Amino acid sequence: MPEKRTENDAAFYLVGGGIASLAAAAFLIRDGDIPGHNIAILEESATIGGSLDAAGTTTDAYVMRGGRMLESKYLCTYDLFSLIPSLDGRKTVTQEIFEWNKTMKTSSKSRLFRGGHRLNAPRFGLSEKHILTIERLGLEPEGILGRSSISDQFDPSFFETDFWFMWCTTFAFQPWHSAVEFRRYLLRFTHMVSGFNTLDGIMRTVYNQYDSMVRPLQKWLEERGVRFDSSTRVTDLGFCHDAVGYIVDRILCERKGHADEIKVGAKDKVIVTLGSMTEASSLGSMDSAPVLKGKSDGGSWALWEKIAVGHPQFGRPANFTDHVDESKWVSFTTTLHDPTFFRLISDLTGNVPGEGGLITFPESNWLASIVLPHQPHFIGQPADVSVFWGYGLFVDKCGNFVKKPMSACSGREIMTEIMGHLRIEADANKILETCTCIPCMMPFITSQFLRRAKGDRPRVVPERSKNLAFIGQFCELPDDVVFTVEYSIRSAQTAVYSLLRLSRTPPPVYKGHYDPRVLLKAFLALHDKNA
Repeated sequence: MPEKRTENDAAFYLVGGGIASLAAAAFLIRDGDIPGHNIAILEESATIGGSLDAAGTTTDAYVMRGGRMLESKYLCTYDLFSLIPSLDGRKTVTQEIFEWNKTMKTSSKSRLFRGGHRLNAPRFGLSEKHILTIERLGLEPEGILGRSSISDQFDPSFFETDFWFMWCTTFAFQPWHSAVEFRRYLLRFTHMVSGFNTLDGIMRTVYNQYDSMVRPLQKWLEERGVRFDSSTRVTDLGFCHDAVGYIVDRILCERKGHADEIKVGAKDKVIVTLGSMTEASSLGSMDSAPVLKGKSDGGSWALWEKIAVGHPQFGRPANFTDHVDESKWVSFTTTLHDPTFFRLISDLTGNVPGEGGLITFPESNWLASIVLPHQPHFIGQPADVSVFWGYGLFVDKCGNFVKKPMSACSGREIMTEIMGHLRIEADANKILETCTCIPCMMPFITSQFLRRAKGDRPRVVPERSKNLAFIGQFCELPDDVVFTVEYSIRSAQTAVYSLLRLSRTPPPVYKGHYDPRVLLKAFLALHDKNA
């Protein structure tokens, strides 16, 4: 609990230790003038950062469940990090990101790798019918699309185009995912369509996002007295209702296995991160596959389900939790103690690590992709060690070279499959002997993309709430897109400004689809014509 305070002080309890809660704490301090010691972040795991995780050593291998791409129009993200010094203190995190991306611009010469050869700036291959459908989706109201899927909107040939291969692997969409979310992505990233086949405009952090974003932000918050209560699982919220609305008056939790209750005063505020796309993640090893877990293997979904009972304005969590076959996939992190693999990739793709971005194998039954970031990717990573990350979308299909589903594969088998698509044969054994590949099964990783309708995701400040707000990937923010750092930070900024009744709003979502110049470039790109 926060330190002792005066009667006029309010306490702020932030449930969940991901980037949304960290951002909310920072906005409370910066824009709300809330003392840091009045803020407590309650996190069920032992570490802070949520889905922006990265850890490991050269001995045990490095692991990260994924990496988030950035772009220049993430206005809330850069607004937040314009305040936060980088770990070395020489500049802000925002300055560091922009300066780094001037030096290391993404310009893929091998966005797709097919038949053992790279494809430089692949053509989209869309028919006029496909393009008309894309244009219709940009104009059609979300209410009409409802719970329809992307495959409900397009004929099967669309899902064989190189546009779809690049789109779905950049953003992790599946044909059965929400047409509404697909539409939002089309509009939100209209300004990036013209460079989509080379990943032009994609931005990265210097290191992984945990080292480059989470650690500096956590350090800044700790310096200001914010309390981090790790190993604290929130199990329920108590509510007090009256004729006007309701407040949260207690937080039920388990601290290191022991039941506890936090009393919430009338002036106190509670900000809850709903759900988790990396809940119940499971790691395998070089010689074992990860196991598939479920929503009962963590606390975030259980909390949402519990508080939603009797509160329809809190959304419908079952929409996102009960369809694991439609939201799961496997990622993997490979630590290499020999430069051969990176050298071969550079020769095959024409890009140095950090420059090329995502490489997708459209012939892969798993629809696998890999990313070779600039090295070192972890702070403290030795110069003779390299790390890369990858993932597959169709994890229940048998591989092309390893005749097993990706979900049943060890790290060794995943690396064998990837090298098969790269046509690496002579050096395969050497690479396998000097690398450690750790697969990760994530049952809910794209649950936020599942088909949904109005009301499935609650508002940031639900109806009649006096002191409760929701943040993260499963609350509703019109116009912006889930599965981004920006969405989590925007939700946090919205929650803080609303609960504190500040006369300010987050920066508006950039809408390039209203700019004729952006639209012209996108139109020409969709028709495989140069601007």
